[in-house]
Amino acid sequence: MLDKTGTRSHSHRLPKSLIEQQAERLGLPVIFRSATWNEYESEFISALLEMKNRNIHAGVFGDIDVESHRDWVLRVCAAASVVPYHPLWQRNRRELLEKFIRLNFKSMIVVVKDGQLDKSFIGRNIDELTIADLEEAGIDPSGELGEYHTVVIDGPIFSSEIRVREKDRIVHDGYWFLDLDSEKDPAVKSLAADTVCRTAGPYHNP
Repeated sequence: MLDKTGTRSHSHRLPKSLIEQQAERLGLPVIFRSATWNEYESEFISALLEMKNRNIHAGVFGDIDVESHRDWVLRVCAAASVVPYHPLWQRNRRELLEKFIRLNFKSMIVVVKDGQLDKSFIGRNIDELTIADLEEAGIDPSGELGEYHTVVIDGPIFSSEIRVREKDRIVHDGYWFLDLDSEKDPAVKSLAADTVCRTAGPYHNP
């Protein structure tokens, strides 16, 4: 879901081009919508209905254990008659992070909540050292409560790594954001598209 300008995602302020490259690396289609926060839910349901028209009848969501997040997913999916799957639900947060790292996924912190986490964490990759520093700062390293957000730029299901260029740190509405650009890679190999759809609500975390 993009903001009203149609250029950046809502929660993470990621440039549209970076999300397009994620979809390209995964060999998956991508559907964009633009909305204000007040329009967010209705536009999200509209996107789910469009997916149904493309013969996609289920969505995979990354919530771990926050009931209000899962309740939102259940509500919007019910409105569109889409089946929600939560493969991470009620699994151990720390173990999920450790497995994520073992599988060689690469993600970087692009948002931190001001007053909860120092802005020096912006731009850091999620690895064992970062996890230890998050715990030392008194933050749950999974960021399930919105203490920070990440973007995944590489992993075993990516055809190649997405190269990003950091520009600036911006504070807005109580959060610090990493302003970045994605760099076009002419050598990207395409993957065969699967009939899998990953969607994210307004609270989505790593």
